[in-house]
Amino acid sequence: MERSIPSEVRTWITESRERIQTFQDRWHRDGIEQFVASDYELVYQTLDWIVERRLMAGNRFLEWGCGFSVICALAARLGLDAIGIEAEERLLQEGRKTIAAWDQPVELIHGNFLPPDMEQWADDPTLPSLGHPVACGYDQLGLEVDDFAMIFAYPWPGEEDFLKEVFARSAATDSLLLQFCGPYDLRLWRKIRYRSNR
Repeated sequence: MERSIPSEVRTWITESRERIQTFQDRWHRDGIEQFVASDYELVYQTLDWIVERRLMAGNRFLEWGCGFSVICALAARLGLDAIGIEAEERLLQEGRKTIAAWDQPVELIHGNFLPPDMEQWADDPTLPSLGHPVACGYDQLGLEVDDFAMIFAYPWPGEEDFLKEVFARSAATDSLLLQFCGPYDLRLWRKIRYRSNR
């Protein structure tokens, strides 16, 4: 997707990548849980396109597993009401540094991004990055999954379908799910109401 990226945003992304690299270099010392960054330029371009085309049925944006909160900050830079939920406290600390450095109005929550009625589904060894023993993020927000117009996620390999199922069961009709699934691979879904012909 060929779309221009403001120089300020490119600088923010470069600085964030440097911080992420420093963080990753400490894995062997601190036992920090694994974290992999998205393609921030591609995600920004896609979010910009979605906003420009007015594809969202609202302005509230949620990132499932926000990590360093770069995506949330990019969404806020584009005028979205951005919220991130992250189970790993050390990553959330880094996310707070990002939104402070970028001076973006992002709300960050330490918690589980799965709805309470779907947390038990994540108790599965094939879903390694899910099933965190932390409080439900939605309880802290006073919101539900269906209060968001768009959700962004970067699923671990093999977790894409599970997150799509969570979205299909919990999100509002007309809301969007954007998943980064690897290099040059962003996937966008809209939840539509199923209507039987009977």
